[in-house]
Amino acid sequence: MTDSNEKMGWLARLKKGLRKTQINIAGIFSGGVIDEDFLEELELQLISSDVGVQTSSLLISELRDTIKTRGLKTQEEVRLALKEAITKILKPCERSWDFTSHKPLVMMLCGINGAGKTTTIGKLAKKFADLKLKVILAAGDTFRAAAKEQLLAWGERNQVSVIAQEKGDPASVAYDAISAGKSRGMDVVMVDTAGRLPTQTNLMNELSRIRRVEGKALEGAPHEVILVVDGTNGQNALAQVDAFDKAAGLTGLIVTKLDGTAKGGVLIALAHSRQNPLPIYYIGVGEGIEDLQPFNAEEFADALLGIEERN
Repeated sequence: MTDSNEKMGWLARLKKGLRKTQINIAGIFSGGVIDEDFLEELELQLISSDVGVQTSSLLISELRDTIKTRGLKTQEEVRLALKEAITKILKPCERSWDFTSHKPLVMMLCGINGAGKTTTIGKLAKKFADLKLKVILAAGDTFRAAAKEQLLAWGERNQVSVIAQEKGDPASVAYDAISAGKSRGMDVVMVDTAGRLPTQTNLMNELSRIRRVEGKALEGAPHEVILVVDGTNGQNALAQVDAFDKAAGLTGLIVTKLDGTAKGGVLIALAHSRQNPLPIYYIGVGEGIEDLQPFNAEEFADALLGIEERN
């Protein structure tokens, strides 16, 4: 496939993946009049899509001003104005990794149980390998029985080395992987960690310890601490971000499972909830490797609002 075809394929998957969220918001734009009832219903649908009360109120307030200042006459014009406002909130979250900043670049992925950390690491390993980057994985989830085997399977599939221990301590596994990454001249070391809830104090403290040990293996490591967020969690994701940031010092997010939820608006809430929004490096809308792609604010806003691409 050409880059253009791949891009079109992803945009189609993104629109399809966000369908459950989109149907609530896009359904409001029926071609009727622009009045207060329309704006109130739009605000309600934004809230129901987990954009959040405060952020939804801000968007509607901006829309009211834009309708007046630009003299907008149609709901389609309002939809495009809403896209602009959403894109403006999300734009600071666009970021890509600089693989030349450190050698190896050490990435630690964390999150609650079932968010898709191990699968995400496998998909990223494939993408990095396709970029001719030398990658090593650390099977740091020593709690879930199948986690090590799952990561080993991804490693074998992508011809990527995996560091694992029979009954290892996760910090020890991370230390060994970083040491191996240094000695073998690797470009990227990705460390998997066990799923944990923010209420599990001991396990949250363990994240801090793993981070400290990684710093002993390589000064400044980990360079990236990524929270993998299950998109179906909606507004609960905001509390997760705060808790994991406090425990491990987050540098970015990956949001998965957006195809299984009507709560896709939470990305807007995540971006608006912080003065300096965390980067959203990737979003996922399905099981396939190609269903995980770099986050693009304008593409996301288009898909969320059901706006067809214009040449």
